[in-house]
Amino acid sequence: MRQTTAVDIDAFTTVHSAEWDRLRELSARRRLDGAESDELVRLYQSVATHLSTVRSTAPDPALVTRLSDVLNRARTRIAGAHEPAWREVVRFAVVSLPAAFYRIRWWTHAVTAACLLVAVVAGVHVASSEEALDALMPSAQREQYVNEAFASYYDPGIGFAGVVWTNNARIAALSVAGGITGFFPLMVLYQNAAQVGAIGGMMAAYGELDLFLTLITPHGLLELTCIFVAGAAGLRLFWSLIDPGHLRRTVALAAEGRALITTAVGLVVALAVSGLVEGFVTGSGLYWWLKIVIGALVLAAFWAYVYVLGGRASRAGATGDLAEHERGVTVVTAG
Repeated sequence: MRQTTAVDIDAFTTVHSAEWDRLRELSARRRLDGAESDELVRLYQSVATHLSTVRSTAPDPALVTRLSDVLNRARTRIAGAHEPAWREVVRFAVVSLPAAFYRIRWWTHAVTAACLLVAVVAGVHVASSEEALDALMPSAQREQYVNEAFASYYDPGIGFAGVVWTNNARIAALSVAGGITGFFPLMVLYQNAAQVGAIGGMMAAYGELDLFLTLITPHGLLELTCIFVAGAAGLRLFWSLIDPGHLRRTVALAAEGRALITTAVGLVVALAVSGLVEGFVTGSGLYWWLKIVIGALVLAAFWAYVYVLGGRASRAGATGDLAEHERGVTVVTAG
């Protein structure tokens, strides 16, 4: 059985300090010739090994911070000169974003189950209680809503899709931004679920449950999932305050907050897709079953994206947080 030998920090620093200083010097130069560029890459690889050695055998916080800073500067110099911007976009789309969704998948599933329960309970209550129907809206208004307003709301077109996208993005943003409170995402999720369930219950009371499901399912599958993801992300941020794990609470909160921003950007795109479905499919003249199939395929594509790309990215160590050279150095603390 192999045992890792502790490193003498003072001796290690004395032996390798010249390399670290040289790497810092090369990283700070505005121009490098071919030989210096090769030296920069070689020293970067060497110092990365030094940092790994220190972290695994003698995690001295001051030395870890020093080496991380040197490597960050060198990485920026190496990547900045050669890494095209489109690669960062691709990395965000196929690594960072799906990883951010994937890491909160169980939170999302739990939120989904809870919201579906609230919606069903609210729907059954409204459908079976005249008092609940009256509390929802007056009789004349209910009939007008059921017979005309509900179906006419889904007016096909890019303008309608834009309005829907803006409204849903606002709800998702509220859940994300208020996540630090813990209470706010719960309130938004509960109100949204109860409202959807109550409307469904009212439609069922008037014998129009099939119309309700036909019109809400095509876009609602992805749209509501996005709301659930937003709520899950907000609650996960709050939980990082309660249980920061092995990190300091402020560090855990910062990491979760950065991953949450990644999630929020992805939700904007996903909600744009659901808005297009609502604007051009839900209210269209397509067969009702075809509309539902389209909505189901869109949702399946979302979860395939999360589980296939997100699972692969997660196994590779991605979390949705920024890269180390972008987020700065996390100082190792003892105890």
